[in-house]
Amino acid sequence: MVRSDESVLDVMKVPAAGDPTRAVVPVDARAPTETVECDVLVVGGGMGGVAGAWAAARRGHRVCLLEETDWIGGQMTAQGISALDEHAHIERMGGTRSYYAMREAIRDHYRALCVDDAPEPLNPGTCWVTALAFEPRVGLAVLERLLAPEVEAGRLRIFLRSKACAAEVEGDRVTGIRAVDLDDGRQREFRFRYVLDATELGDLLPLTGTEYVVGAESVAETGEPHAQPAEAKAHCVQSLSYVFAMERRPAGENHTIERPARYDHYRDAQPFSLRIHVHGGEVYGEETGWLDYQVFEESPDTKGPLWRYRRLVDAAQFPAAANDVTMFNWPGLDYRDLPVVDQDPVTLAHALQDAKRVGLGFAHWLQTEAPNPSGLPGFPELKLRPDVMGSADGLAKYPYIRECRRMQARKTIIEQEVAVAHQRRARAAHFADSVGVGWYPIDIHQAGEGDVGTSTRTKPFQISMGALIAARVENLLAANKNIGTTHITNGCYRLHPVEWNTGEAAGVLAAWAIETACSPAAIHADEGRRTGYQRALLDEGIPLCWLIDVPASQVEFGAVQRLFMAASGSDDQDSLDFRPDDPISTEDRIRWLARIGGRAADVPDPCGSAPVTRAEFAKMLADAGIV
Repeated sequence: MVRSDESVLDVMKVPAAGDPTRAVVPVDARAPTETVECDVLVVGGGMGGVAGAWAAARRGHRVCLLEETDWIGGQMTAQGISALDEHAHIERMGGTRSYYAMREAIRDHYRALCVDDAPEPLNPGTCWVTALAFEPRVGLAVLERLLAPEVEAGRLRIFLRSKACAAEVEGDRVTGIRAVDLDDGRQREFRFRYVLDATELGDLLPLTGTEYVVGAESVAETGEPHAQPAEAKAHCVQSLSYVFAMERRPAGENHTIERPARYDHYRDAQPFSLRIHVHGGEVYGEETGWLDYQVFEESPDTKGPLWRYRRLVDAAQFPAAANDVTMFNWPGLDYRDLPVVDQDPVTLAHALQDAKRVGLGFAHWLQTEAPNPSGLPGFPELKLRPDVMGSADGLAKYPYIRECRRMQARKTIIEQEVAVAHQRRARAAHFADSVGVGWYPIDIHQAGEGDVGTSTRTKPFQISMGALIAARVENLLAANKNIGTTHITNGCYRLHPVEWNTGEAAGVLAAWAIETACSPAAIHADEGRRTGYQRALLDEGIPLCWLIDVPASQVEFGAVQRLFMAASGSDDQDSLDFRPDDPISTEDRIRWLARIGGRAADVPDPCGSAPVTRAEFAKMLADAGIV
């Protein structure tokens, strides 16, 4: 059976003014196609797609990566969110080895440009929301450099400006994906063994007939305290944002942009404001209430001025930089009128045009009406920087997507498994099928009318393998925000390092399935096969559980992770530390062996009577094949 779209939307071509339907591209299902064969097809070149394609190619497989914009990188490049949403442990642990390689390469670029006394670890923007903020183009260049060896070796082919428009499905397998080149209209037919859906909206799910969920579930479906109390609401999808960058020019200059259409409406309805509502227990403390920010000054109880919130370039650190550059991603930019999933291309074009008007409207408001301590309205010296986002209108090439279609997977992660109200120990619920880790508050931007939502802290959590595998379709894997989460848990699984880890795990899974001639579902269902795959992940430097003092860079990393997973993620201490250099007593070794085998007598202790450290104990168990 072939499923085909009659038209697709070229999101990059949606104009902020004029007829938005000129971005709708008709697709001729009868047009001739070029056939391209590969082992793994990755559709969507965002962070999950890049990580997944790179992982499969590193293992020697032929990979094709499709991206509908002209930049790979998704959130951190084309969507403009190049101030990474991470967590307090990120400099030590909480990302994969390849994610850290990407972060360090970005820092290396700026180290060559910055002043000698710049603090380490270097943050080019010295902003207060993240340890690493940078210009999107720098992130793009780094990703291209990291992928270059695989491209040059012929293992990876990247098709930019390519959008999936049709799928061929036989039974429970996807056998082909057709994509249209958005620039010249040429079509290609991709044949593969496994396909990763890394699109921003989960586009392959409806195209392939894979079952999925949209919007907010009900309490009856998930049992989540913050799910919809009566019935599911498909229109409750998190808002999206078109972000932009501005330069702070000298006072007295005027760079005011033209007022976009519907400016008055969105100024009042959003509203455009520096005041935001914060939820108790999320990131600001336990009190729910309002915080009033200023553009350049620090207000009481805030973390700093809005200008330094997501600053990308702190000019004081770089002799060649004349002025600061900041990226704006703020509640006033959120487009909330219409969910953008499951919309036809024409409706979506109109919605995204309005979303662009919201973004440009907020920029205009900052220049003309934002509260200014000088008594004059606005800051006309703020200059929109289209070159930073690589676009003509100054907005990101693609909207920042917070929530998309979510696959009906073999495992759906729910609020009770991650939220602090339900997980009292150091870590969230243990997943024996873990393929990675993440940590971020459940952060739900206003969705549709009647959304319940929640914003709350979580415990450091794992990514379940079952959340990547479709309940029915055999060879399609989720590799972005379309994994098996709920509307609630999507709010903490949608951030940069988690998406990267998700995609990388999916790429390794596709490769492992080929290498072992075993389907992902069969690997997941069999403990021995699953353990083999998880060890492959550890070899790639992908942590399976939270142990912040044994990062992937340490030689003991794999053994310690294997021990902790074999013990079902339990330890006597309620801490994220493993304490690898501490000596381990005979009694402690007995307790560890009991956790592994049920009774200590069931598992031999390879250490004998020799004194060993906790890390040495883990290594001996791994070398003996016990863990």
